Amino acid sequence: MIPLVYDQINRWGKDDEFFLSLLNKINVKKIADVGCGTGRLTTHFAKAGYQVTAIDPNEEAIEYAKSKKYQDEVTWIVGDSTNLQTNAFDAVIMTANVAQVFLTEDSWKKTISDAFRALKTGGHFIFDTRNPLAKPWEQWEKDKTPEVAMDQLSGEPLEVWTEYEGFVEDIFTFYETVKNVRTDEVVIHEKMQLKFRTQEEIHESLQKVGFSQIQAYGDWEIKQATVETKSFIFHGVK
Repeated sequence: MIPLVYDQINRWGKDDEFFLSLLNKINVKKIADVGCGTGRLTTHFAKAGYQVTAIDPNEEAIEYAKSKKYQDEVTWIVGDSTNLQTNAFDAVIMTANVAQVFLTEDSWKKTISDAFRALKTGGHFIFDTRNPLAKPWEQWEKDKTPEVAMDQLSGEPLEVWTEYEGFVEDIFTFYETVKNVRTDEVVIHEKMQLKFRTQEEIHESLQKVGFSQIQAYGDWEIKQATVETKSFIFHGVK
């Protein structure tokens, strides 16, 4: 994630509406947003009246989040799931495919175990992730056009270029480069990596740490995911 351009190239969509709708449906009050990034969706949770604790290891992203409307109604923490209070939340959420940044089984198990620990009995753990069977990287690699953005401070036009290295074993690597359109200067160059876990692997990992009533919704609708689903939304209960 590159905070400078993240909000501009990730517009409001069906996924955002889904998270807000599901939280409303399960009738929760106190939530933790793990991997909140720039707070693009977090502040909408605060606007909807939830008591929100938002956590991300990227200090720059948190600073962006703190500049937004409703930011004063959120508790912002630079950190990770280990910073979650125990037995404190009605729901723990991870949006924007944050679940895929945990590249090792140890880091994944630690994160979901922390989520379980942080929830009150009966609390909800909700997150999204891409279905590896849909092979989304094949579509990504076909797109050779840059995303367009702007430096919010200087007003300079920017382009975001993505280069794909592909898989080494089961880790997918790509690079994002932000360039100043006028000067062709490279403003930021960042390496990013994702882990694609199967529906079965995720379901089993959630069961092992203690979650029950585990659902896997498909493609931003309250319907059971299938092998053709592009995005999974997992929902487990403590």
